Amino acid sequence: MQMPDALPLAALENAGEFLPRHIGPTAAEEAHMLSVIGAASRRALVDSIVPPSIVRRSPMRLPAPATEAAALAELKAIAGRNRILKSFIGQGYYGTHTPGVILRNVLENPAWYTAYTPYQAEISQGRMEALINFQTMVTDLTGMDIANASMLDEATAAAEAMTLARRSVKAASNRFIVAGDAHPQTIEVIQTRAEPLGIEVVLANSREAWDAAVESEYFALLVQYPATSGRIDDVQSLRAAAEKAHARNAAVIACADLLALALIVPPGEWGADIVVGTTQRFGMPMGAGGPHAGYMACRDGFKRSLPGRLVGVSVDVHGQPAYRLALQTREQHIRREKATSNICTAQVLPAVVASMYAVYHGPKGLARIARRVATYTAILAQGLKSLGAPLREQPSFDTLCLHTGDATRKIADRAVSLGANLRTYRDEYLCISLDETTTRADVELLWKVFAADGQPVPAFADYDMGVDPLIPQALRRASSFLTHPVFNTHHSETAMLRYIRQLSDKDLALDRTMIPLGSCTMKLNATSEMIPITWPEFAQVHPFAPADQQEGYRLLDEQLRRWLCEATGYAGVSLQPNAGSQGEYAGLLAIRAWHAAQGNAHRDVCLIPSSAHGTNPASAQMVGMRVVVVQCDENGNVDMDDLKLQCEKHSERLSCIMITYPSTHGVFETRVKELCELVHAHGGRVYVDGANMNALVGVAAPGEFGGDVSHLNLHKTFCIPHGGGGPGVGPVCVVEDLVPYLPGHGTAAAMGALADAPASRAVGAVSAAPLGNAAVLPISWMYIRMMGGEGLTAATELAILNANYVSARLAGHYPTLYASDNGRVAHECILDLRPLKEGSGVVAEDVAKRLIDYGFHAPTLSFPVPNTLMVEPTESENLAELDRFVDAMIAIRAEIQQIEDGHWPRDDNPLKNAPHTAESLLVAEWTRPYPREVAAYPVPGLRRNKYWSPVGRVDNVYGDRNLFCSCVPMDELG
Repeated sequence: MQMPDALPLAALENAGEFLPRHIGPTAAEEAHMLSVIGAASRRALVDSIVPPSIVRRSPMRLPAPATEAAALAELKAIAGRNRILKSFIGQGYYGTHTPGVILRNVLENPAWYTAYTPYQAEISQGRMEALINFQTMVTDLTGMDIANASMLDEATAAAEAMTLARRSVKAASNRFIVAGDAHPQTIEVIQTRAEPLGIEVVLANSREAWDAAVESEYFALLVQYPATSGRIDDVQSLRAAAEKAHARNAAVIACADLLALALIVPPGEWGADIVVGTTQRFGMPMGAGGPHAGYMACRDGFKRSLPGRLVGVSVDVHGQPAYRLALQTREQHIRREKATSNICTAQVLPAVVASMYAVYHGPKGLARIARRVATYTAILAQGLKSLGAPLREQPSFDTLCLHTGDATRKIADRAVSLGANLRTYRDEYLCISLDETTTRADVELLWKVFAADGQPVPAFADYDMGVDPLIPQALRRASSFLTHPVFNTHHSETAMLRYIRQLSDKDLALDRTMIPLGSCTMKLNATSEMIPITWPEFAQVHPFAPADQQEGYRLLDEQLRRWLCEATGYAGVSLQPNAGSQGEYAGLLAIRAWHAAQGNAHRDVCLIPSSAHGTNPASAQMVGMRVVVVQCDENGNVDMDDLKLQCEKHSERLSCIMITYPSTHGVFETRVKELCELVHAHGGRVYVDGANMNALVGVAAPGEFGGDVSHLNLHKTFCIPHGGGGPGVGPVCVVEDLVPYLPGHGTAAAMGALADAPASRAVGAVSAAPLGNAAVLPISWMYIRMMGGEGLTAATELAILNANYVSARLAGHYPTLYASDNGRVAHECILDLRPLKEGSGVVAEDVAKRLIDYGFHAPTLSFPVPNTLMVEPTESENLAELDRFVDAMIAIRAEIQQIEDGHWPRDDNPLKNAPHTAESLLVAEWTRPYPREVAAYPVPGLRRNKYWSPVGRVDNVYGDRNLFCSCVPMDELG
């Protein structure tokens, strides 16, 4: 056998290079696309699109790209610098066992983690069923009427509950009473959120203070249940407090531990109106703070103001039950500055994990896990008493509190020396929290910590496992939960495996097809990037563990922030915001705090172009700013004359302008530097929304061309997967003089934990954990490390190339609505479907649904312009997939022509009836005016590889009129 010719050494050394794995088009495909567009080279194309005035002055100073194997080895060494001690800290974060069937088939499965938000209901039935299960799980355990499909974390959920109560109750007071024994990070985030809104947060730090506060005037009360110290308040006293609040037209909010609620009286039974918390201990590792699915449940009267996403049950055109996002008119993209929240992503993937955990264990399994935790806690308490430890006597589920006084630090240090982390509380107490992972050996270790020198240490075997939990009978739950068959069917691994597969088969994710969503950047989430998130060295770290145990996370945080500064041109970055919306919010808080420090607290006007993302005005409203809209011209650019007028009109009160660049219309506006200079001249700051950074990295930097603040979406440009609608990470980046106003984290500082900012900063915590969704940061680290500066720049250029190729190929069929003077677009293009309606009755939604029959997720529908489709192909799709999408769109245009020519009725054609289910095509008598084959296989390739929509077109109006947001009764599922 003849050996192949020898390759150059350089080629052999680059054999593991990641760049060609990430970028879809080959060199030959790139040349073909350039010829279609009419550009001489990729560089010439980019030069014809990006305004010369904003082009980067110097390349990014990033490490040379590493191969996949080398990057993984380097990151493994960083992870190894974390010290994993047994965590007994609690405070909302606990050890948990992720069932292997869920770990492998959900958390590590691209069918789940690469899916997008379920805006297209018909191709999202699987993940929405999982979210319906989540909502049902939460309502059952809390005893409430309705729950949403997840929140970002417990602390931000509590802050959202505060504002939900404020806008929902009749009480006139602006005071919010918070029990002082709520989790410290929850209190801190509430205080951050309350201050710009003029809400007075009153902490009740003693029983006497609480009793007095309950008798005063306020709009809501918040209690931790159980308290952060472990105490479970008496139900009668909680019910009495709720009655007093309701008599004042005020609301009661409970921050509740879902696992504890398997054993103790749920808040809905003692008078709570809103219940929030985290589902972290339902199978999601601590991960230094996230991502975890927060939750919010409420009474029926609050449901139409409930923030976040809500999955509801409707029917499809065939009368069959179908899931969809309910009450979408609440979404900030529609309500803008009147939005009830700026939340744009939830925590869907962690919510799916939590719901599957409940499905797998069922009510008996959850109760068994909870009883084991409570029993071990009671046994621990008995042993501590026998040792003479200063244990506080109180009802408890999983947490014990000891009044250790001056010995607190000494005992905590002794615990660390033995391999355990305890929590110091108010400087004179130690708290110990047990969890699902606690073993008999762990309990004996804790006894050893408290045993005096020479004192015999009890043995676990000395205690009868029948020890009664520290939960008085009056506090014990009597009501049933998780009674729906879904929670009582899939307890064998075989059954669970098939259920997970059944749901994922209903959905379209990136593992099946390109998702050409404009503004959402659905690019490759490489397997090598995903591997580290479940490494124990990252996954099993408590966010409030001592900083010297988080050296790996410190280095990861430091490097990633430095690299993001290089990419953006900014001086400082905080990774704390755990969603793009929270990064936006943190950036506006920084601007607000800076103005106040300059003696200009009166500056409260935020200019926002009419084309902006809906989160922009919602975020401005949340920080107490007044939104003033700036008009756009006929080409979609900011109207500079109107901007000048508004700057002059509001000069004395101008705080900032929020722009997206490239614009929301997918165009590089040529006068952006002039825009920045104009706002600066009137004393304002410039916020550049980072949603479209995939068109900028390596090419232009917001911090160089005039931006003062940007947030980034690591779940867009930097490859963290969307997970069906979360997790996200939204770092906030600022210029030098705004660095002191990035979010701090006083709770982390007080506990000696890792934080990327001093606690003395003017802006407090915006997320529960100091590094936000820390466990997914390795994904972006891997992406940047494997791409290097030249690779990131190439990715940007290929994203621009792919978008212009799609626009050019479709130009004769669907005009691109906005483009530069030379007809070019940025990294996305808006296809104008508005002219089709008059001649055919077809609207953009019909094309979106018909694309399902072709096996595609639709582009972004009717945003930012109604009746358009915004397409963003990203750099990761190769020519074959781009052509497959373009050919589908051209074929659909031919179908529309059939309607325009009168061959098919305007109300009975493949577009109006799409998507076609297999069942609908198997009817005995086919009465449609078009052949079955046209419905099923509009292009020949689908005969070999066909995705079948599980439901027909979903009736949104029916779902809103008949709001139902929990598991469907089995007899209705057919």
